[in-house]
Amino acid sequence: MKTKFLFIILFFISYFFSEVSAQENLIICNEGIWQSDNGRLSYYNAQNGTMTNDWFRSINGIKLGDTPNDIQMINDTLIAIAINWSNIIQYIHPDGTACGATENVPNNRKLCSDGKFLYVTSYAHICGNQTFTKGYVAKIDIKTKNVVSTCEVGWEPEGICLYKGKLYVANSGGYAFTENHEYETTIDIVDAETMTLLRSVDTHCINLYGNMSQAGQYLCVNSCGDYYEQSPKTIIFDCETETYTIFDFPSTSNSTDGNLFYTIGSEFSYLTNEYVYHIYTIDPVTKTATYGVYNDAITQKITQMVSPYDLYISPYTNNIYITDAKSYASSGYIYGYTKNGTEVFSPQKLYVNPAHILALPDKTTKIHHINNDYDDSETVYNLYGYKTQTTKTGIYISKNRKKYFINKHN
Repeated sequence: MKTKFLFIILFFISYFFSEVSAQENLIICNEGIWQSDNGRLSYYNAQNGTMTNDWFRSINGIKLGDTPNDIQMINDTLIAIAINWSNIIQYIHPDGTACGATENVPNNRKLCSDGKFLYVTSYAHICGNQTFTKGYVAKIDIKTKNVVSTCEVGWEPEGICLYKGKLYVANSGGYAFTENHEYETTIDIVDAETMTLLRSVDTHCINLYGNMSQAGQYLCVNSCGDYYEQSPKTIIFDCETETYTIFDFPSTSNSTDGNLFYTIGSEFSYLTNEYVYHIYTIDPVTKTATYGVYNDAITQKITQMVSPYDLYISPYTNNIYITDAKSYASSGYIYGYTKNGTEVFSPQKLYVNPAHILALPDKTTKIHHINNDYDDSETVYNLYGYKTQTTKTGIYISKNRKKYFINKHN
């Protein structure tokens, strides 16, 4: 009970000083232009308010590669970046220093991790000396950076999340227009330990494309449609019951604060050659959607953007960051706001097609030790920003943004 009381006191202290601690360092993946080998990392230094737009090269003296399309914090010292068209997974330390790569997962897409292994989806039909008919998930040992196991899933798998030892993989079938197969409609469930396919759940929504955010047992999955007759959708998937709810709008960019999903959906039609943008907040428990994100001021800012490209909620501050790709061929911008709409920084110029944002935890934050008197009902987040339960020993982040080492063996 003492621990629970301490959490409550710290929560109110952090609430009253939340505006002071709203600044945080960010890494942004700029995808560049596909097949132009011009992907870049941008780094925002909150201490001096500067943005460095060729950060990786300035530190390492080499180019990042072609089309970085996901970034994942594995632990406090290691970050993984999926560089799709360069066919590598690049590892860096939080200071930007390169520290290895995995090179035998071509056409890699999205990432998730449990801190020991990194799981990567791939469109390719090959991994080392293995071949696949469709796409696959690769399991990479973080210590060696080597692929230790694989599992074939559906055509062109995209988003991937981990929940209670199972991987949930959204299949897109994104090459349906060039290869001899249909768009996919399934979410595959894979045993993460044995890397065996357990079953597939048919969502009856096609082309499950893009990142997939996770709030506890719930997943937010975007369905692109076919860009012609079949309209896009959003799927909220319940990992406990393996049931789902469908909303009649896309969620091309989606993120979460651990309870709600915040989405910007880009709906494109080749029939009209026009984009329509949808901005919604989804409560997965009540299965309801509300127009806008956070407040009217932030929502209005998004509607004024030329090409909203990514939305990200920081797991440490709950700040919201949105990028605008503008023309998709010139420099984009990033905007940051606190939850009440206060500007975190003035709009920052980035590079081409900025997306896939990662907030870095405050290195000065102390880690507090908690033994078994810790109340497991408290809301905490793992180091990847996902709301979770303290089922094993490890480092967790509370709502007050403090880090705690919870020892389940004491």
